[in-house]
Amino acid sequence: MIRPEILAPAGNLEKLKTAINFGADAVYLGGSKLNLRAFADNFSNEELKEGIKYAHDREKRVYVTLNVFPHNEDLEGLEEYLKELYELGTDAIIVSDPGIIMTAREVVPELEIHLSTQANNVNYKSAIFWHKQGVKRIVLARELTLEEVAGIKDKIPESLELEIFVHGSMCMSYSGRCLLSNYMTGRDSNRGACAQPCRYKYKLVEEKRNEEYFPIMEDDRGTYIMNSKDLCMIEYIPELVKTGSVSLKIEGRMKSAYYVATVVKAYKEALDTYMKDPEGYEFNPKWLQQLDRPSHRKYYTGFYLGDKDSQIYESSSYIRNYDIIGIVKDFNKEEGIATIEQRNKIFDNDTVEVLRPVGDNIEVKLTEMKDENGKEIESAPSAQMIFNVKVDTELEKNDILIKAKEEKK
Repeated sequence: MIRPEILAPAGNLEKLKTAINFGADAVYLGGSKLNLRAFADNFSNEELKEGIKYAHDREKRVYVTLNVFPHNEDLEGLEEYLKELYELGTDAIIVSDPGIIMTAREVVPELEIHLSTQANNVNYKSAIFWHKQGVKRIVLARELTLEEVAGIKDKIPESLELEIFVHGSMCMSYSGRCLLSNYMTGRDSNRGACAQPCRYKYKLVEEKRNEEYFPIMEDDRGTYIMNSKDLCMIEYIPELVKTGSVSLKIEGRMKSAYYVATVVKAYKEALDTYMKDPEGYEFNPKWLQQLDRPSHRKYYTGFYLGDKDSQIYESSSYIRNYDIIGIVKDFNKEEGIATIEQRNKIFDNDTVEVLRPVGDNIEVKLTEMKDENGKEIESAPSAQMIFNVKVDTELEKNDILIKAKEEKK
């Protein structure tokens, strides 16, 4: 039985390092051009060079997305960009457009190509077709059952790999190929600029009564008729592995480093536990509890199990039980003082949890808070400010500090 890789999103260099530190086998990211997250931080070539080195030094892989559907002007400089990615050591590119695939085969024939989910591959014949065009891996469309995924695997050559999404946001449109954003806001989702109008609040208007708005549901908030739940397959690790897919993909290049760390850690623990003893494997509820903490919408199992209850009609809000409040940058063992880079406002004498790659979370109390200049402060309110605190437990560099959100009264 082959152990699939855990493939994590990396919206920026910090998230790349977080994903790898917390156990991802590979990361995917957007470079400076042609990716579907135009509003993510994305990577300059220098950052990409540093990120690839960081990954390769730890025997991890880096995939770069070029998954837009490009117009003519988008293709300017494509050949040079592909050569740059190859020379930087990119392990594979994720592509949806046949023109980009053809160009890649011409100018960087040794660069591995993965077919993006945007190409909505849902059958084995299409998979074989793309394989003949030089594609090494198919990122299958999300509109498939586990049985269908396994069926595709049974009918394709051994040399062709399959990758499937296992966690994260779902799109209301088929494999993400949506026109709503372009139509309503002029921002083309198929060129990386989606405004997510499927998350907007809608009301019904009768043709001849333009000023009369009728709630589709019996409340005063309207209804979120296109607002998909989030995919979560943590409870079905054995079934995912048995499909024969080589990669389990986590969605979320726009999400926080805390989200990346938590989700990667949960899936890694679950997968490692199963691979160690498939026959004796039992699901541990703590993994799902961990996934309830970072920002997410209500979970469901997507199309994999035939679940039809996929929409959230009441709200477009995220469930967010915990916030990241800081990342440990250094720890002085002799004095018990931690240097923290702030992520959300935190107060002196607050009790927080420590999230690290291995082991359960631990609680620590932050005391004697001081700024960089050694001045005592009552809180750390400024974004990414550096501050020092005393703790009675040894912390490690890159530990993530999190805190439960206070319930609104």
